[in-house]
Amino acid sequence: MNVARPAVFLDRDGTIIREVDYLRSPAQLRLLPGAADAIKGLNEAGFAVVIATNQSGIARGMLTEADLALTNAVLERRLARAGAHLDAIYFCPHHPEVGHPEYRQQCECRKPAPGMLLRAAGELDLDLSRSFAVGDSARDLLAGRNAGCRTVLVRTGYGRATEAACGQELPADHVADDLAGAVEWIVGQLVQHERARTEKTDR
Repeated sequence: MNVARPAVFLDRDGTIIREVDYLRSPAQLRLLPGAADAIKGLNEAGFAVVIATNQSGIARGMLTEADLALTNAVLERRLARAGAHLDAIYFCPHHPEVGHPEYRQQCECRKPAPGMLLRAAGELDLDLSRSFAVGDSARDLLAGRNAGCRTVLVRTGYGRATEAACGQELPADHVADDLAGAVEWIVGQLVQHERARTEKTDR
């Protein structure tokens, strides 16, 4: 019988790549330092690695779904050159108030709603109770909380501003300087969990 895997759900902009206001083409794509190696570390630790990203630039007419697919393909190739891979990429093209009518809607996939994470769990057979959500905004963290995951704020992108704005109300289980720091903590949590499980079994 297959055992559901834990996952790490990653925001894209400001977490894996440099924050660009509505990134529209691969020419603007820049991996953050250490991001590829961090994702490789998650791969090696046995986590499914899934991007879940709001992309309301599509609703706003700034790019198309085809443009986004091209950029994501370039991202995956650059990660592959570093020995890292993603298990899936999910995106929300909607906005509740602005944009083209086909995309202007109150949806279940736009973070902080957990729709993308729940869909990934169903399609990829993921254990949300053992999973983590990582991002630079409160929306990213709340989507994780709403899906039953633990959460990590990174201080890249909008992370420092998010940390300052939320203060004690920050919905994060941990705060890291960057994705590498987040992954170090997440893998440490996995090791602790497995050690505790082994000790319980040995009693």
